[in-house]
Amino acid sequence: MRLTPAPKAGVFILYLFSLIIRMGKSNETFNKKEKEKKRLKKQQEKKVKAEERKGNSNKGKSLENMMAYLDADGNITSTPPDGVSRKAIALEDIPVSTAKQVPLPPDVRKGTVIQFNDQKGFGFIRDQSSGESIFVHVSVLIDPVRENDKVTFETTRGQRGLSAVSVRKA
Repeated sequence: MRLTPAPKAGVFILYLFSLIIRMGKSNETFNKKEKEKKRLKKQQEKKVKAEERKGNSNKGKSLENMMAYLDADGNITSTPPDGVSRKAIALEDIPVSTAKQVPLPPDVRKGTVIQFNDQKGFGFIRDQSSGESIFVHVSVLIDPVRENDKVTFETTRGQRGLSAVSVRKA
């Protein structure tokens, strides 16, 4: 009579063989181990930095320990100044607001109308002293003007530069 192994024995041998193979291999690769080491190292460094911050923090210190003073030369020191060299200043002597601005008298200029369009209602005046062209609108004319007329005028600052106002024939 011939003996043949039972089918269960073959399955058992395959199971043992797979266990042996698994035991030889680690579930973690070298790269995974390195990443885990780096992560733990960063975590440890973070804890150390947090402890340093706690040790160096200003919390719990008194106001006197945090105070800084200026000496007579303007240098920062930790010691309060002595009251001997202090100057007394009256509060009335300290200027609190800005100086009053006195309105300037109107600056009357002279010039020549170099271009004026009645249909459009504007033109330009050439200033005699500076030679610049100044815009003029028909609404600011006191006397009607034409090109090459000698005029006197005042100026104001408009959106696009100087504008002539109170324009009269000279």
